[in-house]
Amino acid sequence: MNIFLVGPMGVGKTTIGRSLARQLGLKFYDSDQEIERRAGADISWIFDVEGEPGFRDRETQMIDELTQKDGVLIATGGGSVLRQENREMLHERGVVIFLDTSLELLVKRTEKDKKRPLLQNADREEVLTRIKRERQPLYEETAHMQVFVGEGSSKKIVTGIVQTLHDEGYIEE
Repeated sequence: MNIFLVGPMGVGKTTIGRSLARQLGLKFYDSDQEIERRAGADISWIFDVEGEPGFRDRETQMIDELTQKDGVLIATGGGSVLRQENREMLHERGVVIFLDTSLELLVKRTEKDKKRPLLQNADREEVLTRIKRERQPLYEETAHMQVFVGEGSSKKIVTGIVQTLHDEGYIEE
């Protein structure tokens, strides 16, 4: 079984993903971290040099590669759902969980972040509002299940996800 986490930047896909992978005995990958490792550069640099289209090409290649593995949990980048081919690969090759949250929490969690290219030199709340509006339907289209992430601990969220996966027949106890 494979599990893929989608959702906006700052929702906690990496933190929740690591913990959920450990609990379910899956190998964890963060697609953005894998892109950086392979490129030998951070995402901000890739955006500066190749632009967003260049980064999205790398992202599609990485999603294709990672989703073909077995027994993995992948935390995807927030914009991974922008391309139809990515949405199809994710939906067809594993259980997709959309981690959703409020705009207020996203603003709070990203306020000191200097690594996210789309939030640099911009009105953070305005950008996050636009991104949430544009991507929400794409996350919903891609996902098999949706989980709201609030201020609770990641441990509590992971426990809830495991219970839902069990209840919906994706995993056995």
